[in-house]
Amino acid sequence: MHKFLHKISKSFRAGEKGFTLIELLIVIVILGVLAAAIVPNLSKFVNSGNIAKANAELSAVRTAISAYQSENAALLPTVGGTAGAVTNSLIQPYVQGTLAGTYTLNAAGNISAATYLTFTFDGTKFK
Repeated sequence: MHKFLHKISKSFRAGEKGFTLIELLIVIVILGVLAAAIVPNLSKFVNSGNIAKANAELSAVRTAISAYQSENAALLPTVGGTAGAVTNSLIQPYVQGTLAGTYTLNAAGNISAATYLTFTFDGTKFK
């Protein structure tokens, strides 16, 4: 190991210290290539995490609607006397936190439409 370090130190001319511009540029290019490969994958992980969060909230809303119906003689939550829209205030006692999405019920009490950020609802889950 000592011989290797001695050989490297001899490669510098007397009084020269540090890296050349070419060496620094090569390191910057390598870092740029690595960043270009990592950033798109990172955004996929963030997006899949947000979808999981949306589906978890959807599941909590379904549970809250069931709890609401069991305590209110199977009636659907209504907004101003109109069945359909589910608001946080209607099911707040059954949900922890606030709802980030919006949910609409059909006559059977199932969620027929939902929005959460920019994700699409296919009738059963967010994609």
